[in-house]
Amino acid sequence: MNQETIARYREECEQHLTEELLPFWLDRCLDEQHGGFITHFDQDGNDVGTDEKSLIAQARCIYTFASAHRAGYGEGKCLEYAQLGVDFLLDKMWDEQYDGFYWLLDRAGNVTIDEKIIYGHSFAIYSLSEYTLASGDERGVEYAIKCFDLLQKYATDTHYGGYFEMFERDWSLKGSDAAGGDRKTLDVHMHLMEAFTTLYECSQQPIHCRKLGEIIQLLLNRILHPEYRTGIPQFFPDWQVAPQIKFDIVWGWDRFTDSGAKAQAEDNTSYGHNVEFAWLLTHALKTMGKPIDQYTDVLKASYNNAVQYGIDETYGGVYVEGSHDGRVYDQEKEFWQQAELLIGMLEASLTFGMEKYWPVYENIHRFVFEKMIHHPVGEWWPLLTRKGEPIWTHMSHSWKVNYHTVRAMVQSIERLKKLEEKL
Repeated sequence: MNQETIARYREECEQHLTEELLPFWLDRCLDEQHGGFITHFDQDGNDVGTDEKSLIAQARCIYTFASAHRAGYGEGKCLEYAQLGVDFLLDKMWDEQYDGFYWLLDRAGNVTIDEKIIYGHSFAIYSLSEYTLASGDERGVEYAIKCFDLLQKYATDTHYGGYFEMFERDWSLKGSDAAGGDRKTLDVHMHLMEAFTTLYECSQQPIHCRKLGEIIQLLLNRILHPEYRTGIPQFFPDWQVAPQIKFDIVWGWDRFTDSGAKAQAEDNTSYGHNVEFAWLLTHALKTMGKPIDQYTDVLKASYNNAVQYGIDETYGGVYVEGSHDGRVYDQEKEFWQQAELLIGMLEASLTFGMEKYWPVYENIHRFVFEKMIHHPVGEWWPLLTRKGEPIWTHMSHSWKVNYHTVRAMVQSIERLKKLEEKL
């Protein structure tokens, strides 16, 4: 491997980010009538008219534009959009009576689901902290801290540890099973690690660092499989493994059986989540000023499971998920797993050397640029067959906005530059 090759990949990422991805969003997502962002587009990039604005989509768009500006892209337009997004979030989605953010509004800003969902609040903390870091506007970190404090007050499980995740408007815990009040998830706790990292970077308050450390230990000691060190999706409050079920408020478009359970409800792990966890953990430790040496084994286990079992050597890309011991259950190719593998394999190359991880990065990069990106429009297909043929054809909805795709390019460019410097 040489600097010229790495530079070619970096330039390809830069071209995609600046000439395709960011223009796609900057040209069409701002709702100039009602405020906030329009987030539902078809395969041609047309607004499909869906009458909703979700907390998760609005927060992720704020993060995307703030982080892009912070990284030097957009010539000020990204920061302008981030500010307008924050205006909408605080004016329309904040609950003045009970505090916290509503889960879902219509386009005009009327509340349609008033529940308090911790998944959404994790991204509120993440995006608002990133916004303050990008802009200096203290409103971001002010409301990020308010959300953090609400989690400590209402969501903390003081008996078993971790956070409950599903609440009614008044912060009373929702019921069991599909309502989700009796479940804890890898997804939420990993994103809380992500959120607390950026909050601490922004606030520099010791309490935010301490709670970040607690989340890390929880992930390591409760949420990762004790033998394989791969992520377990769902748990009961006492951290006993729970069958993975579909909640009433769904985390995306995961594929479930008609009964609402995963086909392998108690033995599945996501290659994308495992790699995302690893690079986010590395970032968290660096932000805390902690050496990563004592975490080498778990980081390598997270990376290596995906490298050994999740990579398609025939057609390219990373599979969706499989068993903890290596059997692949779902050979389809979803956009966000590819995005996280791009960042993770570069981070692993920087941390542990390029011999094992750089070829995997090249595999994923080529698959993304040749199959996953819908170049005439500028965004990524959401879900492909193993061979790379589109299954779902929308460019965006509330669960697929710009967070994974833009972040993958911004973070990959940063790491490719570091690899160039090392050679």
